[in-house]
Amino acid sequence: MASLTHLSGRDWLTGTAVAVVAVTVTTLAVFALRDIAPVTSLGVVYLLAVLLVASRWGIWLGIATAIASAAAFNWFHLPPTGHFSIAKGENWVALVVFLVTAIVASHLAERARTRTSEAEQRRGEADLAAEMARVLLRGNELTPSLSDAARGLAVALDLPSASIELGAHASDDRNVAFPLREGSAQIGTLLVARDVPEATLTRARERVVPALEALLAAALERDRLLADVVETAALRRSDVVKTALLRAVSHDLRSPLTAILAAADPLDDGHIDAAERHELAAVVRDEGNRLSRLIDNLLDLTRLEAGAADPRPDWVSLDEVFVAAVDDAGLLPERVQIQVRDDVPLVRADAAQLQRAISNLLSNSARYAPEHPVLVRAWPLHNRVVVRVIDRGPGIPPGEREHVFEPFYRTGSDRAAHRGSGLGLAIARGFVEANRGRIWVESLPGQSTSFVIELPLEPVPARAPA
Repeated sequence: MASLTHLSGRDWLTGTAVAVVAVTVTTLAVFALRDIAPVTSLGVVYLLAVLLVASRWGIWLGIATAIASAAAFNWFHLPPTGHFSIAKGENWVALVVFLVTAIVASHLAERARTRTSEAEQRRGEADLAAEMARVLLRGNELTPSLSDAARGLAVALDLPSASIELGAHASDDRNVAFPLREGSAQIGTLLVARDVPEATLTRARERVVPALEALLAAALERDRLLADVVETAALRRSDVVKTALLRAVSHDLRSPLTAILAAADPLDDGHIDAAERHELAAVVRDEGNRLSRLIDNLLDLTRLEAGAADPRPDWVSLDEVFVAAVDDAGLLPERVQIQVRDDVPLVRADAAQLQRAISNLLSNSARYAPEHPVLVRAWPLHNRVVVRVIDRGPGIPPGEREHVFEPFYRTGSDRAAHRGSGLGLAIARGFVEANRGRIWVESLPGQSTSFVIELPLEPVPARAPA
């Protein structure tokens, strides 16, 4: 049962004032009702005041209201009025019955109030458990989710602070530690500020900890399952890469080697003339360059897949990058048209990686449009620079555009003609994104394809080269 000591000073004063006002109003009401009913039967009206006070401020203030009501009933309404005495026996009976009834009513009102309070508390705990379940099991990283769940718990329990930590932690002079267990193993710790009421600590221990243990165990199990899924996906991806690499080795590496070996044998024949020797030497040189570029692409892709392609940014000129990329792609200068606006500033990036990215784009575009030059344009736009590599080839079907940057992916025409290794565009995207840029493709089927690169611009310091 409730006690006056459970009430704050302000609540006690408020309850007392309400009790005085209620008894006074009821006494006046009984005066108005005396002409309608016998006085001895009007004592029941005071029960309204008793129920009002007991249901809100507890049984003891309700009993005090009942005694004050009995006294007012005796003084003002039971003869002889104006004295605490009773002349007739039936008035004694009426007063005792009223007092007992008022005390019982106070007790029942207190029980109803307690049950209502407990129901509200249980509902709050259920809401808290549902919120913690949403936070801990929503699929994000567990450590930030633990902080969010702890903040919600502190608000729900009116705690100055609370934290949920993985592993075992001991209590100290500031916090009380509640171990969170899964079976016999401790999986975490709930830390609650020590300077809180004992009832709050008991509530946390008995009501919150069991639910939190189950949710934390489920979250940890979810993370373990997700880790297994990620590992399985990585292994499957590794198998795909290995299979594609074997295919590349079986054809793309074998083809130039076969051509080189086929050209090397006649070079030892002393009966070939100078023109034939020059032609065979050109075959060896071209196929060797092709093999070298393929090996470079394989090495670049390996570094990108391993996350080891860390850029070394410096201030670079896009004009110089484009010229070097044309040479790296093995294209004649007349095969590429470079248009760089005069107001394009220096770019903070890794020049070698940008060169490799542009070189692969040029090789790809030149392969699809051998009759027309490839156009490279660059211009500033707000806080970035835009680069376009445009060809006049057959374009890319809409269903294949989202896949062209995947390693070892080749379009239908490439697969049929055994052209390309499917590495160049994947490497271009990797190097562009490593330098904080974006790359995408725009294509009109049957007309042209444009690869677009956006690189961020930074203020060029005065010490940077012009």
